[in-house]
Amino acid sequence: MSDSDIDANPVKVEVQGNIGVVTLNRPDKKNALDLTMRAAIADAVLRLDQNADVLAMVITGGEKIFAAGADLNLLVDKGAQDVADINLGQYWAPVIESNKPIFAAVNGFALGAGCELAMMCDVIIADEKAQLGQPESKVGIMPGAGGTQRLVRAVGKYVASLMLYCGETIKADRARELGLVSEVTKEGQALSRALELAEAAAKMPPKAISAIKQTLKQGTDLPLDAALKLENREFLLLFDTADKTEGMRAFLDKRPAVFQGK
Repeated sequence: MSDSDIDANPVKVEVQGNIGVVTLNRPDKKNALDLTMRAAIADAVLRLDQNADVLAMVITGGEKIFAAGADLNLLVDKGAQDVADINLGQYWAPVIESNKPIFAAVNGFALGAGCELAMMCDVIIADEKAQLGQPESKVGIMPGAGGTQRLVRAVGKYVASLMLYCGETIKADRARELGLVSEVTKEGQALSRALELAEAAAKMPPKAISAIKQTLKQGTDLPLDAALKLENREFLLLFDTADKTEGMRAFLDKRPAVFQGK
């Protein structure tokens, strides 16, 4: 993949240096997530994950909206077995399983499946006008791609219950207070800030970043004793990497480190 735009509607993919940028591209449908868009997101993230030159990713919906949720035209006439046969989870696997840090840049609404997509990312940067929510109960269903489980882990049972039972959305500042959003920017600056942070992450030693990501992801659902053992194992393994030696030597020599991902 070159440093040029790949217009793969309904998403656009761009590589900026070491950063892969995935832009949802159905503005006329408020980036509603139909199967074509879900497949395109999966393909884009998978290709960026396999690109050794890409060290971090940003997923954004553009200037006005992140994603308004699932495209209900996909689901309105489906029964339980029909939806099970679609296997919606397959489309999110590349995002969830990536070893590279993924930043969500949220402008406007991130609702339903859009909020779930944002929560699959490692860091959520939202502008001050952003709103997040899981309003699936308003159309007779519930979240099915992490919208209950990731949400409750982020904001706690009582806020999650309010949002899920009543279809309430929360504004960016409140989401930041609750821990659902990493940082809030001025209007229209979420993407630039997400890119800035992705670039900072891309300068770090890749093996250390991957180990941190896996420890956070796996350790969250483990008992503390098991999670601490996981952390210690990953910590020790990094001492056998060339980047550890380079990083420590550079610090002691008072010079910039040059990491090789080894």
